[in-house]
Amino acid sequence: MPIPNPKDNGFADLSDHDSFVHGMPHNTLARLRRDEPMAWCDYAGGRGFWSVTRHSDILALNRDFRRLSSAQGIRIEDQTREEYLARRTFQETDPPEHSKVRAALVQAFSKNTIASFNEQILELVDEILEVAMADGEFDAVAGIARQLPMRMLGRILGVEDEDLPWLVEKGDELIANADPEFTPNVVDQADTDAYRMMPFRSAAGAELYDYASKLIERQRRNGNTSSVLHLILQPDKDGNVIPDHEFRNFFCLLVAAGNDTTRYTIAAGIHALCEKPALLAQLKAEENTLWPSAADEFVRWASPTFHFRRTATEGFEWHGKSVREGDKVLLWFASGNRDADAFEDPFNIDLTRSPNRHVAFGQGGPHVCLGMWLARLEVEALFCGLAQRVSHIEQAGPVSFLRSNFVGGIKQLPVRILAR
Repeated sequence: MPIPNPKDNGFADLSDHDSFVHGMPHNTLARLRRDEPMAWCDYAGGRGFWSVTRHSDILALNRDFRRLSSAQGIRIEDQTREEYLARRTFQETDPPEHSKVRAALVQAFSKNTIASFNEQILELVDEILEVAMADGEFDAVAGIARQLPMRMLGRILGVEDEDLPWLVEKGDELIANADPEFTPNVVDQADTDAYRMMPFRSAAGAELYDYASKLIERQRRNGNTSSVLHLILQPDKDGNVIPDHEFRNFFCLLVAAGNDTTRYTIAAGIHALCEKPALLAQLKAEENTLWPSAADEFVRWASPTFHFRRTATEGFEWHGKSVREGDKVLLWFASGNRDADAFEDPFNIDLTRSPNRHVAFGQGGPHVCLGMWLARLEVEALFCGLAQRVSHIEQAGPVSFLRSNFVGGIKQLPVRILAR
């Protein structure tokens, strides 16, 4: 039951953010998987790129970091070397450099560390649902999907609750830099050259840099030792600590990606409950053994990170196409997660799907998402809470989608809810 994109005739321009304002162009991605799994795409904003759309190809190429590098950017846009160095996070590096930085961060986001937040997440879910459901009819994105990752961000970083709305607003400006609802400096419609050294080429980057610098100072002065921030700032086994400029870029990444991707997963899941009431009935009837598989299936269904880019370090052949050194190669995770060769009935939500080899977290390579355990736990807790509290949920108005071909999904979802 895909969300239909009425503008997708099977030949959508994947480089154009407007191709995504009515939902994912699944007809185009299905055509490419079938007919041209390694497809050349022109790009009005710069150099063209290759689109990789099959699940098996995404897994294979994502592993090959020596031939397909992350160290020239992970988005479609072209960057100068100066811009890349100023804006990069560990996501935009390759092993061994990536592995070294990742090792310093991995404990902070390990399964065991994140599990220690379980009770806090459950408490937040109760609070959020109690407030949202008091209205009966509301925007599920603003009232629910946005709230949980935003408030967990505060717990993770140990920042004050009153700072969170501002932080999320700035995170939206960064990662939603192609949507005029979230930023006055739309990346493909305005002159953003003044911000080319900022994360996501966004004016919000400077404000988040300043906040991150003050946060480092406060943490070092009288830090909260129970926060993930404390772990991130600890010396590694060689006595090295993350440099301040790297922390600022990582902080911007955490504020943006750590909030938005989980938000859009929750929104897509709630929309699915509206579209198919049997899913809510299944969640209410099943035992706790269902929850881990249900969370992963909602993540697969949403695929909130649509693609990551790599850059070829050498020429090679793939599906009869000649990729040249320096070519941009986009791995379309959102397409791989709808590949019928990898998933039975991929356009249907199967809450018991197991194994679920989705690639929404960038599986198959060294860049697998650090925040995947947190995302899974939040999604699981949220839908468990909904199942316990809700007897019926329905859509109460049209949905709207983020204008972005990089990260996104449903940004407004009016719903009507009946409590149990």
